[in-house]
Amino acid sequence: MQMRTRLIKSIPNMFTLGNLFCGFLSIGFAASGQYSNAAILILIGMMLDSMDGRLARMLNADGELGKELDSLADVVTFGVAPSFLVYYTYFYQFGILGMAIAGLFPLFGAYRLARFNISTSKSSGKYFTGVPITAAGGILALLTLFGNLIPQIVTTVIFTAFCFLMVSKIKIPSFKDVPLPKYGTIVTLFLGASLFIVYKGTYAQYPYLIYIAIPLYIAFLAYRFVRVRGKNRRETD
Repeated sequence: MQMRTRLIKSIPNMFTLGNLFCGFLSIGFAASGQYSNAAILILIGMMLDSMDGRLARMLNADGELGKELDSLADVVTFGVAPSFLVYYTYFYQFGILGMAIAGLFPLFGAYRLARFNISTSKSSGKYFTGVPITAAGGILALLTLFGNLIPQIVTTVIFTAFCFLMVSKIKIPSFKDVPLPKYGTIVTLFLGASLFIVYKGTYAQYPYLIYIAIPLYIAFLAYRFVRVRGKNRRETD
């Protein structure tokens, strides 16, 4: 029984480690020139990141280990991996200078996570202080995924802006009152664009990983919808 309890409480950490592994694979794909696969792995990492915290609360498995592991995974998947992706797709042409600029993103992201972890007064549930590294890394992945439609200067400006916005004191709406997983708006936009691509018959140009991401995330959205709806019914009763 005790072993079963430990196994159940380790499930959130497995999702976090899956998120970290997605970051590692994304770096490998970017280095080998498979930029679409690299971008989609970051987005899959976002989905796993949106699940681990909620699973921890559901299973009563919150702990310091999970929190620290989550921060480490976020630095890799949403800090290091997007910076490599942007370097290989845009900044490589500037040589050492491009590599140095790309390296700023994980540095600022790591600083933001550390500042949040030691903060004695956490942000309210309605806003974040500064742009979360998960959202910033996911948006960079989206920009590179559809890079042929976006001018390079736009990606460069957004990349630079996110570096400073992550460590800023600007209040960013969290949209936690919306019955979607954390950062669900960004990933839902991605899935909508993906379904449009499938509808237009151009899906053959995109990697197979997209067909893993869509069912996983739709299933999770369905679960969240049913759970929130059931909770609302119980409160009205």
